Amino acid sequence: ASGGARMQEGSLSLMQMAKISSVLFDYQSNKRLFYVSILTSPTTGGVTASFGMLGDIIISEPNAYIAFAGKRVIEETLNTTVPEGSQEAEYLFDKGLFDPIVPR
Repeated sequence: ASGGARMQEGSLSLMQMAKISSVLFDYQSNKRLFYVSILTSPTTGGVTASFGMLGDIIISEPNAYIAFAGKRVIEETLNTTVPEGSQEAEYLFDKGLFDPIVPR
């Protein structure tokens, strides 16, 4: 679970997402190794934007909160309403975002 890279940590923390994703690509493509990503609650921000969603298999726990940005941030930025439950594992599973939902 993670809140991702915070802006307070500077651009170096944001750059780590690209570095990790690049190394993971090498791991999966060139070494031909299997990568399983397990999303627990909460999984947000940089983890959602990078290595959390790159697994060959992506597993979530039930009722996990999984989002790039929080509901309030989305609503205020886009001037729209975020549907209730749209950042929960079951909704995202129905949309095909990841594979099984498995309890701990």
